[in-house]
Amino acid sequence: MTGLQLNFTPLKEPLGFIKVLQWIFSIFAFATCGGYSGQTTVQLECSNTSSKINVTASFKYPFRLNDQTFGPSAFCVQEWTPWHLRGDYSSSSQFFVCVAVFAFLYCIGALVMYIGYMHMYRESRKLPMIDFIITIIFAFLWLVSASAWAKGLSDVKQSVDPSFYGTTDECKTFFTCTPGDVTSMGSLNVSVVFGFLNLILWGGNAWFAYKETNLHTPPPGESPDQGPSPPEMAK
Repeated sequence: MTGLQLNFTPLKEPLGFIKVLQWIFSIFAFATCGGYSGQTTVQLECSNTSSKINVTASFKYPFRLNDQTFGPSAFCVQEWTPWHLRGDYSSSSQFFVCVAVFAFLYCIGALVMYIGYMHMYRESRKLPMIDFIITIIFAFLWLVSASAWAKGLSDVKQSVDPSFYGTTDECKTFFTCTPGDVTSMGSLNVSVVFGFLNLILWGGNAWFAYKETNLHTPPPGESPDQGPSPPEMAK
């Protein structure tokens, strides 16, 4: 039988319930990473006066830090080349967010299938197999993207550390530089946690998707344990 048949019972089963969790966790993953912005500060003091100023560099997703500079670039009657932050970590952060967004979209499609077309899903050989294969692919993508972003975040923290910029030539010649504050990166730490939580969810969900396939439960009459029917006895 074809057509839409609303049935929320699959959401009470592991296959559907975990899909809801995956949908929610993918939102948290890309929101906590993609919505971040912060800044790092260094305090400058003239070597021959008591004048002080704070120079600040802002940074945000996708963390192309080498495009960001400290400003202003004039102090102590001295023009100096603005300092750039170090590194470009856009590849790992964008890959992570991309995986999270596509996982979010796939979860929506899968939930529509489970709620409205579960009768077709379980009568089909292809749909459960496609669902299983895609689940395996996403589990692998979460492993790679979460690991890459965890390393990228570690590098971002080192790059925006204000203590590094006190070793520049200007600080040695014209200024006394004191490390200032840097915006908390708690939400970015949370994004990494959600990345690995998604890995666990998708890895676990692979088992329940596998149970829906013919690999786990062959159709009636095709059981591998069932031997050939014995020939009829001669009368």
